[in-house]
Amino acid sequence: MPACTENEINMIPPIPCFESKIPNEEWAYTYDTVHTLQMNVGRLCNLSCKHCHVSCGPDRKEIMPREVAADCLRAVISQNIQTLDITGGAPEMNPSFRWLLENAAKTGVHTIVRTNLVILDAEGFRDIPELYAKYGVEVVCSLPYYTKRDNDRQRGGGVFDKSVTLLRRLNELGYGRDERLHLNLVYNPGGAFLPPSQPALERDYKARLMEDHGIVFNNLYTITNNPVGRFREFLDRSGNFCGYMERLYNSFNPGAVENMMCRGQISVDWQGCIYDCDFNQALGLRAEGPATIGEWAGAKSVRRRIRFGSHCYACTAGSGSSCGGATKQ
Repeated sequence: MPACTENEINMIPPIPCFESKIPNEEWAYTYDTVHTLQMNVGRLCNLSCKHCHVSCGPDRKEIMPREVAADCLRAVISQNIQTLDITGGAPEMNPSFRWLLENAAKTGVHTIVRTNLVILDAEGFRDIPELYAKYGVEVVCSLPYYTKRDNDRQRGGGVFDKSVTLLRRLNELGYGRDERLHLNLVYNPGGAFLPPSQPALERDYKARLMEDHGIVFNNLYTITNNPVGRFREFLDRSGNFCGYMERLYNSFNPGAVENMMCRGQISVDWQGCIYDCDFNQALGLRAEGPATIGEWAGAKSVRRRIRFGSHCYACTAGSGSSCGGATKQ
């Protein structure tokens, strides 16, 4: 049986090491080439969401410098990256954000930005929706539920109403309507439970948002809350950590391992350090191989063994979970 990581040793209750559950040894490795580069451009955010696995907020100081962002774009070209996935924090709050959008567009890479929506109505950021449309950016928005009460319970009072206003504005720019401008929403459970069926919940979201607010969008992504960061703190405070880990383990789906997002992506933190995924980044579990994105940009891309931990059960429970939603319907 593979040795447990320190993260797993500290897990209570004791559950089998994640690697011991992988049904095919090939699935413990990345693909031959990486298709997605995810950039966490900083932990600064105008919100402090309860489910945030990287514990972002208004007081965070970590901001990716432009030199590191430039190394990421260099890697996009040298490694033939298909998708550039920009996240945070609120990525729009990075001072180099507009520069990044413009120069990413010049590379021809498909660009995704993960936004909390409400930042787009703050002073100094109101021009960004037009930039998204100009550069054909795929916009992925956090909207934990389609009702005000459940949404604001996770994200803060008044956030739902502002989100609705911004979604309408994106619709007016063509998002969710123009085939070039994709608008996708993200659902996170409001507690220590798994997401419902993604296709069924997407139908509910589309019906309710259209009926109540006249909003259209392309896809809904259901994402299982990972027991790290601020969500882990919630689990500890509420006494739900042990039960939640048992639920994840008991819901393990072997078929979801093959499509785990870490097999085809690389995650870069604000300092340029490399991880297999954003969750490993939150835990400080560095990827094998080159240490920084600058080194990786000039290296030959090779398969690497993924660093796993018990938190990976969140990505393989039920229908699976990734930054693109369920992985195994």
